Amino acid sequence: MPGSLRFRLPALFLLGIVLAATVATLIAVRFFQSNTRTHAASELRAESIGIVQLYEQKAAIGRVRLKTLELELGGDRVFWVPVAPGASLLAGPLPELPSSAVPAEALHGATPPAFDFAFGDTHYLGVAQPVTLGQVGAGALVVAERESALRARWLQLFWELALAFGIGIPVAGILILYYSRRIARPLEELASAADEVAAGHYDVAVPERTWGSEVERLATRFHEMTTRLSESEQLSRNFLMSVSHELRTPLTAIRGHVSALREGVFDDEAAQSRSLEVVSEEAMRLERLVGDVLDLAKLDARRFALLREEVDMRALCERAYATFAEEARVRGIEYDLELGEGAVLITDGDRVLQIVTNLLSNALHWTPEGGRVDLGLGVDNGEVAVAVSDTGPGIAPQQEERIFRPFWSGEDGGTGLGLAIARELALALGGRLELHTEPGRGSRFVLVLPLQTQPAA
Repeated sequence: MPGSLRFRLPALFLLGIVLAATVATLIAVRFFQSNTRTHAASELRAESIGIVQLYEQKAAIGRVRLKTLELELGGDRVFWVPVAPGASLLAGPLPELPSSAVPAEALHGATPPAFDFAFGDTHYLGVAQPVTLGQVGAGALVVAERESALRARWLQLFWELALAFGIGIPVAGILILYYSRRIARPLEELASAADEVAAGHYDVAVPERTWGSEVERLATRFHEMTTRLSESEQLSRNFLMSVSHELRTPLTAIRGHVSALREGVFDDEAAQSRSLEVVSEEAMRLERLVGDVLDLAKLDARRFALLREEVDMRALCERAYATFAEEARVRGIEYDLELGEGAVLITDGDRVLQIVTNLLSNALHWTPEGGRVDLGLGVDNGEVAVAVSDTGPGIAPQQEERIFRPFWSGEDGGTGLGLAIARELALALGGRLELHTEPGRGSRFVLVLPLQTQPAA
């Protein structure tokens, strides 16, 4: 398909090679032309000097024979240019050129560069060498070579390059097609996988052999993306199931008690009072659930308002500890409070209390009966640390990051919002939430806040 990467990639590579080879061929031919002309001029110059020296020596001893000079020099390549028409000593057997055909300095004892001229219908590259007889300039001897002979030299190179071009391009095309397809195939598979993901199918195969670091990195990131999307979808389903269950349970209780009160099922005032207390407690439970969802949404949207007030951390920890003391007693959990050096922070006390209660609620939730939960407060290096430790099952290394994601509740129910909200609030308050855990031996969550707490922007 012309519009596909499988077609365009090799076509682009092949076009680049063809253009590069064409430019290289033109440059090579042009360079060879110049080199051929320079080399030919050098040969002609050496030949002209030798001929003139030979002639001048023979003329000096009177042994020159004009009628045999044409045979000695080669009349088709050697020409005579006299100083003045009709005054040439060599005018007999050699073709005579007009003085206008050669550089003027050649007739006055100088050695001019090579030049082009035409004799009849034939074009030549010539070199003129002045001839001196008895200290008198007699003219110039021109040794020339036909332009057609020079052209034949570089045309041979051109055809040799064309032959190499004709063989090399198909070979390069085959190699380009082979390797480009190896590159394009995983990209096409990734494109097909992306179509499946767009259709809502996250369990797709990602190519393993990608033949390139960039494509391999893309495949790896795509696999991570599909895994995250699959987990996100699973978390959303879990959240909907959890929230629907969490909402249905108090709503069912409220509806049952309201119906009983309306129908007069409870005769005595004490029973009616207990029923109203249940309705109130379940309504508060609903309010907490809705509040958690709203808090998380506000934190994600960075639309969360924080107060600035003096907060006594010792009093705050005692308050949080007292909230769960009865639950720990009923379940037989050893529940201790260890308050070290206290501190007063300028922060949002309600949100700090929310973090600590979320941590305590999570610790009690995962600690079995007869276990232990500790709440501690300390100050070190300009930071306040509130630690919540438990003897629960601990957290596997691969789950340490997931437990802070919204709606991740493990296998034991719940909405999975407590820890997610706790960490986001800790960051919003300018602190952090640390986790130290060992599978099978419990976990320890530490809220760390700077002594001069400034809510994060």
